[in-house]
Amino acid sequence: MPGSRSAKAKAVPGVVEFARAANARGVTPVYISNRAVHLKDATQANLRSAGLPVADESVFLGLGTVVADCEQDGSEKDCRRQLAGRKYRVLMQFGDQLGDFARIYDNSPAGRQELLDKYDAWFGERWWMLPNPTYGSWEPALFDNDWRQPRDARRAAKRAALEVAR
Repeated sequence: MPGSRSAKAKAVPGVVEFARAANARGVTPVYISNRAVHLKDATQANLRSAGLPVADESVFLGLGTVVADCEQDGSEKDCRRQLAGRKYRVLMQFGDQLGDFARIYDNSPAGRQELLDKYDAWFGERWWMLPNPTYGSWEPALFDNDWRQPRDARRAAKRAALEVAR
């Protein structure tokens, strides 16, 4: 965290209570993250400090987790979701961006919309989005995934995509 002081991690309101209630009923939280797998202990400590249930048998599937019979492609989470599904009956998925739920093959606004349309009925039934407007794979989709563009051009493309209520 910026600066010399560290701040205690805070969960989105309601998340801790929900996770604890589910865990008390025998649901095992599986944490799929793009934090590197070698940061498992630190990540689990962060989750615990935020009040989330993290028992020793809880699963942390970080970036770099090897999944048999599945080839990892960058930081997408398909293989890790498959691994969770092999061991557990997945009841719900929570995430802060579309790639937490399904693989995004076409990271363009149209491709993302197509994926949303395909899985629209799943949101609020199987999947729950806890939006993070700070970053995500939605961001480069707005400037054709071309990080070589000047910063001002990328910023202008993002601003142009904003819908402003008047």
